[in-house]
Amino acid sequence: MPRWLPRALVLALALYACFQLGSWAFHQLIGLLVNILLAFFLALAIEPAVGRMAARGMRRGLATFIVFFAVLAIGVGFVVLLGSMLAGQIVDIFENFPKYLDSLINWINQHFHTELSRVAVQDSVLRSDWLQKYVQNSAAGVLDVSATLLGGLFKLLTIFLFAFYFAADGPRLRRALCSVLPPSRQTEVLRAWEIAVDKTGGYLYSRGLMALISGVAHFVLFEILGVPYAPALAVWVGLVSQFIPTIGTYLAGALPMLIAFTVDPWYALWVLCFVVVYQQFENYVLQPKLTSKTVDIHPAVAFGSVIAGTALLGAVGALIAIPAVATLQAFLGAYVKRYDVTDDPRVHGHRRYGEAVVARLQKALHHKKEKERKQRHEAERRARRRDQGQGEV
Repeated sequence: MPRWLPRALVLALALYACFQLGSWAFHQLIGLLVNILLAFFLALAIEPAVGRMAARGMRRGLATFIVFFAVLAIGVGFVVLLGSMLAGQIVDIFENFPKYLDSLINWINQHFHTELSRVAVQDSVLRSDWLQKYVQNSAAGVLDVSATLLGGLFKLLTIFLFAFYFAADGPRLRRALCSVLPPSRQTEVLRAWEIAVDKTGGYLYSRGLMALISGVAHFVLFEILGVPYAPALAVWVGLVSQFIPTIGTYLAGALPMLIAFTVDPWYALWVLCFVVVYQQFENYVLQPKLTSKTVDIHPAVAFGSVIAGTALLGAVGALIAIPAVATLQAFLGAYVKRYDVTDDPRVHGHRRYGEAVVARLQKALHHKKEKERKQRHEAERRARRRDQGQGEV
């Protein structure tokens, strides 16, 4: 047996054991790592507000606390308002359930020539085996629901705690990270951090503004139609439609359509038409103007990133998918060298004469700006060399 073979076997077994241990630890800590990742993106989102308040002389800890308190107050207010709306609608449904059941039974008797009665239907439902099993399973699942709620509250507290420390100790965290890197890498890390802050904050800013516009527009419609709980429904539509791309508007419109249907079936049709028309207005007019300077991502890329994030990390991945892709796109765009595209109809499509002239003017202006940028960069490089030479002398 060669002398190196026992050592190789021991090394292979040690590496395999380390791999198994690392895999076990990763699967045990995956929940904590996801919470830290979500907290990091939350800290990036509030970094612009905290930075502005700190630049005016306020301590970063106090500024972070004020921002978090405002976010928490808005979230709790929305949940309370939406919960009261749902509770009121559930009470109304239970109070009017006999009337709905009578109208349904009358319609069935008229069209199918049956002789059903509400008392017989209620007795058959109450004495059915599936209802008894459902009640037993629900009673047994109360503990599971309570444990899930407590676990969710603990995760939420963990996320807020990490995000608070990330935002309050942002400069210290960046110093600690840069202290283990050479100067050339420090510049790249700080640049990536700045891009992440800009894209994440810009994403939330643009989405929040569009959510406000969407909520106001739908609130006006709900008030005109007389739909109950118009403010809560408007906030619901505004938030869900903006933070779930492409299909969020239609998902958010389902709840107000259902409530409008209880008032008048025609009102549900009006709500559906307004949702479809507003979605087109938002996609082609509002969104390009608001997101062109913050998060300029193609809708197909945004939708695909949300699906990929959901597949990887669930709801957390859906939330952070778009700012993560926008950050990656901006970071790669700063280092990927691009060239001028040839003026070919197969690339640009068949343009009209005026569009072709405008394209040529834009191309000439781009060349001029690029030339000025190179000249300015060359002048700065010469000036740095001259200053370094004088320093050496």
